[in-house]
Amino acid sequence: SDVCSSDLAHRLLTTLEQERYVHFDHERRLWSVGVQAFRTGAAFLRTRNLVGIARPYMRALMNESTETVNLAIEDEHEAVYLAQVECRQMMRAFARPGVRVPLYCSSVGKALLCAASDGDLADALERQAMRRLTEKTIVNRTALRQELALTREPGFAIDDEEHAFGLRCVAGLVFDEFGEPMAAISISGPTARISSERIAHLGELVRRKADEITAQFGGA
Repeated sequence: SDVCSSDLAHRLLTTLEQERYVHFDHERRLWSVGVQAFRTGAAFLRTRNLVGIARPYMRALMNESTETVNLAIEDEHEAVYLAQVECRQMMRAFARPGVRVPLYCSSVGKALLCAASDGDLADALERQAMRRLTEKTIVNRTALRQELALTREPGFAIDDEEHAFGLRCVAGLVFDEFGEPMAAISISGPTARISSERIAHLGELVRRKADEITAQFGGA
């Protein structure tokens, strides 16, 4: 059994070496942590730091909008929620940290897509299955591109019952120090409260708070 365990460990290490998570020094016959493991760990610490910085602004945004506020990042061509500040309303949106949603039909996802370069956007849309989740879901790539182009000017993205029936969301972008999209912050709630007339006001609120988080994080 010791031989089998040794073989399994060697295969696992070899696989990790191919992905650059570990490095093997052939002269000293020693394994060490690889550069990819460092990058993953650094990204994890950066994400935790982002949540800590963003949370007070998320709480303030919840108080101003009286709706639930979410923070999400892009991972493997999906949006992943990192944190949420729930509103005090009886009816409220709920998305626990770690939940993944499609980029093409969520406000956080569309906010992240609208800041992508043409090449990155084409790649991201190619990888999207773009299934129809509600009758309002945009499943045509050309139509989605047109909406994303219109999203850039006001600085916020909208999910108008595209991901879930009866739910509207408005999202703005947080940028890193290089001016690249780092995360998205959104307001979400039922259509009964987030009416079409409120969207412009909520969009301005979320865009302003996203800019404040960007500045606090040292972004550009």
